[in-house]
Amino acid sequence: MTFRVIQWSTGNVGAFALRAILQHPELELVGVWTHSQDKIGVDAGELCGRDPVGIAATGNAEALLALGADCVCYTATGDRRPMEAMRDLTQILSSGANLVSCTVAALVHPKSLPASMHDPLAEACREGASSLFASGIEPGFASDVLPLVLSGLSERWETIRIQEILNYATYDQPELLFEVFGFGKPLDQTPPILRPGALRFAWGGSLNLMAEALGLELEEIREVHERVPTEEVLVLGGHTLEAGTSGALRFEVQGIVAGRPALVVEHVTRLDDALAPEWPTGAGGYRIFIEGNPHMQVEFEFEDEEGDHSEAGLQLAATRLVNAIPAVCEAESGLLSALDLPLVTGRGLHGT
Repeated sequence: MTFRVIQWSTGNVGAFALRAILQHPELELVGVWTHSQDKIGVDAGELCGRDPVGIAATGNAEALLALGADCVCYTATGDRRPMEAMRDLTQILSSGANLVSCTVAALVHPKSLPASMHDPLAEACREGASSLFASGIEPGFASDVLPLVLSGLSERWETIRIQEILNYATYDQPELLFEVFGFGKPLDQTPPILRPGALRFAWGGSLNLMAEALGLELEEIREVHERVPTEEVLVLGGHTLEAGTSGALRFEVQGIVAGRPALVVEHVTRLDDALAPEWPTGAGGYRIFIEGNPHMQVEFEFEDEEGDHSEAGLQLAATRLVNAIPAVCEAESGLLSALDLPLVTGRGLHGT
């Protein structure tokens, strides 16, 4: 069976998603949405570095939804426009299209959403007889499916830690880097990501999803963080970061059981590998630590065709969504998590 798909946005993740849709044997691209005036009318193939496919991008959402697609892959950014993104999601679901998205991190575990978010989305699913699945790389499979599979090898376990170690210097998303994360800003300024409750909102869904799968009830979710300044001027693209401004960030979001962290998501993010040498280091990727019997440590590293791990991370976020589309379309309608889907594999993607 072939599922008809609309790609919604063609930015950092969207371009990779578009390319993956075009190459997937079970998917047919029927439309592309863009907010950029200079992309309207451009062929979808050209927008992701491929040959023309005869489908032009448009900014007309109503016309796209009228196509009656089976699924929309929604990858528009939501960090600075969460309410607008939520309106888009409810509109798409109400239209009858299923939806996969990496835009709002908290959606990875719909059961733990506040009612103000959960109820409108659930009602839209009922109205459209549609399903919503949110994922990506992390929050996403690196902090749900991957650690949960490893936990199934345990005789017993005490702590599961998911650790992201990445250099964001090549991450071409300046709003996220310099506004949301606050890189290049004075250390006495608190960026949005570190305001009280922000880390809990973004990564609490991953912890709650793991807790549900493991039969645990979290007593609370704690946030801890530290920042390190740049030692010299850094120039990243068109941005100059003065010495002494924020250049590295480390944070943990901890799920507490019996008074101690049992589930932990940790991020170690630098703009220069020389910063904070005392922090965990690596080639760029994820580590899963399971303390217990047996002790387990898994290294998950990746890079794109040019050897760039930041770009590969964007690609993985996209392919996680795109490859899940057939399973989401075949699932019962409603708000889904990774626990509601079968194992998503690379079926049909073998290349020679």
